[in-house]
Amino acid sequence: MESFLERTKDADLEQLLEELSSRRHLHARHSLRLQAWRATVAGSYIAKRLIDVVGSAVGLALLAPLFLVIAVAVKASGPGPVIFRQTRVGRYGRHFDFYKFRSMRTDAEAARPALEDRNESGDGVIFKMRNDPRVTRVGRFLRRTSLDELPQLWNVLKGDMSLVGPRPPLPSEVRQYTLEDRKRLDVIPGITGTWQVLGRSEIPFREQVRLDKEYILAPGIWKDFVILLRTIPAIIGGRGAY
Repeated sequence: MESFLERTKDADLEQLLEELSSRRHLHARHSLRLQAWRATVAGSYIAKRLIDVVGSAVGLALLAPLFLVIAVAVKASGPGPVIFRQTRVGRYGRHFDFYKFRSMRTDAEAARPALEDRNESGDGVIFKMRNDPRVTRVGRFLRRTSLDELPQLWNVLKGDMSLVGPRPPLPSEVRQYTLEDRKRLDVIPGITGTWQVLGRSEIPFREQVRLDKEYILAPGIWKDFVILLRTIPAIIGGRGAY
């Protein structure tokens, strides 16, 4: 009887040791996979940031003469600063100063409430309007060619933005976001992105959110490269630029 109990105890102990060993192996495999995933994410982020730094630095250097020409044109278009600075919302809700060449009159914000009933976005979250009377003649050309966006290369160099990513929203727009919309704030915002190359202002806000979420769920350096290439014909075509 005693021998049987001892054998039973030995068998139970052996089974327990096998289970512990199996669990240790599973935990080790899980840890390796987690470390590999973290390394992949970190590597992707480093590569993306490197591309952003090199791309923005080279862009700022090569486009310096064009910056000067645009600055003179904006200054000649009317009173006001050459660079328009605005608070935007970046990754995880962090606010930062967003830069563009000024394309509107200096009283644009004060004049906006009178134009709200002419908002063509159809959702009340963002404001878009063709033939906006606040836009200057020079500003209309800059917007159509997206040249007004060039100062954001400085935002990219600083790390506030990326070359590719969801556009950074205004704080007033974020206050109207649903929880689902706020997923757009999980990544660094960009100068160009998926919906920008598909039609810019012609894309409804909800469709913008859907496209941005698709980008966030499946990011990649190659995808960024394709979007950058598609940005060129999108700018030339001018679709949705107003």
